[in-house]
Amino acid sequence: MSAPTMEERKACWGARDEFWQCLDRHAEDGSKCAELRRGFEGRCPQQWVKYFDKRRDFLKYKKKLETEGYNPPEAAGKS
Repeated sequence: MSAPTMEERKACWGARDEFWQCLDRHAEDGSKCAELRRGFEGRCPQQWVKYFDKRRDFLKYKKKLETEGYNPPEAAGKS
């Protein structure tokens, strides 16, 4: 597999951004963004899709930590 061209990379990133914006608008309801998800998967290499999915999860987790702070589970350390 050859590396994506600049145009292919831009198309991939654009499709990713549209899909993520849709998820943001619809409170993570993926069913309303299915068409954009298919476009994202069609324009990006499979490894990139996996990476971007993990990246989105990480960014959501990071934002949650920044806004709410870390709250350890109640049972942690108690035995």
